[in-house]
Amino acid sequence: MRKLFLRLIPVGILCCLALPSVMQAQSDAAKSFKTNCTQCHGADGSGDTVPGKAFHAKDLRSDEVQKQSDAALDEVITKGKGKMPAFGAKIQPDDVTKLVAYIRSLPPKK
Repeated sequence: MRKLFLRLIPVGILCCLALPSVMQAQSDAAKSFKTNCTQCHGADGSGDTVPGKAFHAKDLRSDEVQKQSDAALDEVITKGKGKMPAFGAKIQPDDVTKLVAYIRSLPPKK
């Protein structure tokens, strides 16, 4: 039992050290989403907002969007597509990657 406990201590320490950075990355992505995306896509990603309806914003929770590769979503965010503006000059590449992960984490469409 003591050996098991001594083996788990380093794992616990690593988890405690890594958790704040993971939480910060999620927080940054959520902030970026709120700042840049919610006006059209809504807080839930549905696109059910006045501008979203006017511009036919995609439901980010839909199979159509979720089935796209990370690279494809990255390109849409960076370069824009259709009526969606490009955010490449406004959002850093690392933050775009985090934003794609955040979009993937949105609750599924009901």
